[in-house]
Amino acid sequence: MPGLDIRLARESDFAEITAIYAHHVRHGTASFEETPPSVQEMLGRWRKVTDGGNIWLVAADNVGVHGYAYTTPYHVRPAYRYTVENAVYVAHDATGRGIGKALMQPLIDHARVAGRRRMIAVIGDSENAGSVGLHKACGFRHIGVLEKIGYKFERWIDVVMMQLDIHPESGTG
Repeated sequence: MPGLDIRLARESDFAEITAIYAHHVRHGTASFEETPPSVQEMLGRWRKVTDGGNIWLVAADNVGVHGYAYTTPYHVRPAYRYTVENAVYVAHDATGRGIGKALMQPLIDHARVAGRRRMIAVIGDSENAGSVGLHKACGFRHIGVLEKIGYKFERWIDVVMMQLDIHPESGTG
């Protein structure tokens, strides 16, 4: 997307980031949250992500923030230290323009440089063709479905699990 800048999130981005996420919480099944968090809560999440050595990116232009992506530890136990989970959210009025893909490559590159081996996508709703397609286009492979594990909007929702082998060789080096 011409004029789109992929950069590290800044505190001043969080009103827009919170609005993007609030739309997904209120209208979508990508997130299983049912009440949108406040800007302060989202700032706290950002600090926790970045203080933990992970990255939070935004896709922005001169109009504003159109999407964001970040990584978090997949789980807290030490054996998972080489695996991260990713999250990607695009503004509802900016989907289909390649913003998700533009965010994914630098996210993957950061994980690779940081020594991560695997990236896991935990995708809310098996009907979320956009997110499944994005991850597939970025090299993720389907590894399973947790069937009817969430309940939102008066229906049971699956979770699709996808995995990217950032460093497919074994070992930690």
